[in-house]
Parts: sequence; C-alpha cells; structure tokens
Amino acid sequence: MSTPSHTAQHAIDMINTKFDVNVLQGMQRGIERESLRMQANGYLSQQAHPMALGAALTHPSITTDYSEALLEFITPPTKSIANTLSILKDIHTFTYQNLPEGESLWSLSMPCMLDSQDENIPIAQYGSSNLGQFKTLYRKGLAVRYGRRMQTISGVHYNLSFPDELFEALQLQETDLALKNLSLQDYRSHRYFGLIRNFLRHIPLVIYALGASPSICRCFVTGREHNLQKLIKGTMYLPYATALRMGKLGYQNSAQRQLGIHYNNLTGYLAGIREATQCSYPEFTALGLDDTEGNPVQINDHVLQIENEYYSVIRPKQTPQAGESPSDALQARGVAYVELRAVDVNPFSPIGINAESASFLETLALYCLLNDSPEISENEQAMLDRNQALVVERGREPNLEIEQLDGTINFQAWMQQQLQAMQYCAIALDQALSNNSEKLYQSALNLMLERSNDPAKTISAQMLEQTRELGGTWAFGANLAKQYQDFYQSHHLGPETLKQFEQDAVESLQLQQQLESQPQPSFADYLKPYRRLAEQHSCVSAIV
Repeated sequence: MSTPSHTAQHAIDMINTKFDVNVLQGMQRGIERESLRMQANGYLSQQAHPMALGAALTHPSITTDYSEALLEFITPPTKSIANTLSILKDIHTFTYQNLPEGESLWSLSMPCMLDSQDENIPIAQYGSSNLGQFKTLYRKGLAVRYGRRMQTISGVHYNLSFPDELFEALQLQETDLALKNLSLQDYRSHRYFGLIRNFLRHIPLVIYALGASPSICRCFVTGREHNLQKLIKGTMYLPYATALRMGKLGYQNSAQRQLGIHYNNLTGYLAGIREATQCSYPEFTALGLDDTEGNPVQINDHVLQIENEYYSVIRPKQTPQAGESPSDALQARGVAYVELRAVDVNPFSPIGINAESASFLETLALYCLLNDSPEISENEQAMLDRNQALVVERGREPNLEIEQLDGTINFQAWMQQQLQAMQYCAIALDQALSNNSEKLYQSALNLMLERSNDPAKTISAQMLEQTRELGGTWAFGANLAKQYQDFYQSHHLGPETLKQFEQDAVESLQLQQQLESQPQPSFADYLKPYRRLAEQHSCVSAIV
C-alpha cells in the first residue's frame, strides 16, 4: 500500500473524492472498562457488589463481569471522545465514592491480589430470577472450563460505529455491480467485515502501541507452566513483552482455536458461531453438566456455552432486541458497530484509557474501513496468529521481524509504514471532529510514531521501569490505586449527575426485584432449551 502525501490539504482533497469529510461527525463511540475491587489488605474483595451502586443485573452503566469483585463500567454511545471520557470519569467517581470502606480499584489489566485458593475468587451473583441465575451459571461454566484466575483479567473494549451516510457514499463509488446492488444493511455489514479483517492484520501495532501487561504478579501463574523470568520479588516478566494479557497466559481456549470461525463474510461468521453454540465438545462433556447433588455447573457441554464465550480481538455487533441472541440480531439487522477488544487497561490513566489511545483506535478503524481488505485464508490467519504471539512476548525486541505473505519485514519499519499511511485518516478526523488548534487525531498518531521509533516510550516499557523502581507489581499497582483514590475523592459530581446516578441505582434494584417477583418456570426448565441444542442440530464440526 502506497503512502499518501501528508499535507493536510492534499489529504482532505483525496478523502473528499470518496465522501464529504463532515459525515464523520456522525460517528459514535462507547467504552466498556473492567476493574477489580481490592481490599485494604491488598487482596481481592470478598464483599458483595455494593448496594449503593445498584443491581449489577439491570444497571445501565455499572455492572460486574466474571467475578463479584470485577466491576465493569459502560458508557452510552456519544458523538465525541471528550464526552465519552467525561462520562467514564463520572462513573468512576460515583463508584469510588460508594465503595466499601478500605476498598479501591486495581488499575492494571493483570491481577495482583489473588491467594492460592481459586475458590476465593467470588463468582458474580445476579439474584434469584432465571435470568440472574443463568448469568451466574455461565460464569460457573467458565470456572470449570478455564479456571477462575484467567477470568480476573481486566481490559478495555472500544465500541465504534460509522454513519450510514458514509456507507452510502462509499457504495456509490463501487464498480462491482454485486456490491452496488446490495441493500444498505448488507453493504454496511460487508464494509464492517472488511474493517475487521484489516484490524486483524494490524493487531501487532495495537498490541505494541497500547499494550500494558508486560509483567504479571507471580500469584497469577500459580500451578501453571510458563516461560516467564523473574523481574523482581513477586513479579514475573519477559524482557521485551508488551501485552501478556493478549497471549497464552490470557484468554485462551484450545477448543475455540479449532473452530475455524472466519470474518470473510457475515454468513460464514454466523454459521461458525452457531455451530460452536450447538455442538458438544468432549473435554467439556467430561466435566459434567451437574455436580453430585444435581446442581448445574455449566450451561451445557458445547464448544461455547453461549455466544459471548467466544474470545476474539474484535467483534461485529448489533444491539439485540428482546429474546434475540447476538447472532439473531446480526442476521436480522446486520452489523451496527464493531467492538475493539485488544486494548489493555492503561495504568497511567485514572479511567484506564486516554484521549490519545481513543483517537488512535478511531484513526486505525477508519483506515481499516476505507482500504481494500481481501479475504483471510487459513494460511494467512495462521500467520496473523504467529505475529500476534510474537509481538505479545517480544514486541520491543531490537530488529524483530514479523511475517508477511511475501516474506518477513522489520517490525519497527512495518509499524512506521502503517502509521504514515494512516495520516490522511487522522487529518480527515481532525477536520470533522477535532479543534483545529488541538489536532487530536494527528497528535495521537504522532505519539504512536514516537513509540514505534523508541520502545522506551511505550506504555509497557514505562510500566517495567516503574515496577522495578517501586519494588514489584503489587507496589506499582497499589501506588496507582492510592493516587486515583485521592483523585476521585477530590472530583465532585454535579448535582444533576449525582442525582441521575442515584436514581439509576434505585431503579436497577427495583427492576431486579420485579424480575424476581414475576411468575417463572423452574430454573431446570429454563435451562432445558440450552441443553437440547446439540440434540436438535447436526454437528459437522471437526472438533474432537
């Protein structure tokens, strides 16, 4: 791919031949950020989800993920990065002000407050309704399949959508009649899948530029084989690692690696997801569906209990309506947005992400959307997997080379080529969305160029430096937790914002109570359809 001229006017002229740059004002983004609650003694919180924060089952912006102690903060879609980050800051502030005495939030992706007993990682509880019991059972299934420790990892998910006006403009320029004649819904899905494929090709860049898990607390690898080295007492690392969260110590699933789910088109993607949720997997069958007392321990023995169990660095998304699964929603209304999931929590930000990272992700996403995106073959996917594993463990290594379809290339040179090629997208986004004097998107891209030129400027390198200085991962994380606790105690919510948070908490508790008071079948009956899927479908998967 050739590198465009970097003059602002040339970039705008070039992009205006494709579409009016101002349609980018219709972009929307939202963030989901996870963080563990930590006790004053440094260990994972054992207390229930704070009542003052509302009901995790039904609250619109404050919920839990795997563990009762793993909070998840969710912002609504907004039209600016600044607004999204401001909302996320308010959610953090309200949460900090309502944590049990002595508790704080852990600011790293990888945990460092786990004792030797997995049972002391409490599974999230959602009440007595069938929906609530189902959500808890799903997490019990994750525990028996993969262990509880893996589920304590935190991340940031960045949700991004582009306006229909952009897709309409792009479709008008298509020379392929088949694409030109697609409905807007189908064309939009086609372009989003192109974005996804190109994003997969750029995962090494994301992991290097935003990776923030180069080391881990020794407690995390208790009883596990690993190739880590000792950095300092209680801390393990690899000298040139960037994001161990994204490697074999993070979210990995041997069954899923054999799925063959691809992103070449929506039809194939949905077929793969549905097969995985309908077909048994021998290793999971051997775990049993129920314990000796007849209580369920996993929803079913399928490759995926439900669709959300599919671990991927990016997902096509559509908001489900009542009674719809994620795949049903995608089939009915196509792709509405993408969820970028390869982002570590930035420990140097009180909210886990900053404007520079958000701007870089949006620039990359636009670049991935606008450029040609051939289908990914099995050979290319295997190559991409190898590149990801390499950059996770050795991304800052001098003279590192990654694979391309036509040979190998110096990783640093490749990153700089890609970042230079994205300049026209950053310029367009700045014209449409940013203050002219600020140039947020171009500044963000320049920051990533600096990191590509000098590994010492990466988040991962800075983390290792401070971890050494402070005496280990625990000391580093605890120091940040104290800083951010003080930060949020001094940040005051406006009266209307505080009133809305308090109202959301009360209403979420009331809604959960309503769900629990309604007549409902027994949980065993509620579960039956999810356990009959393998019987109802002919599974042709090669997974054995």
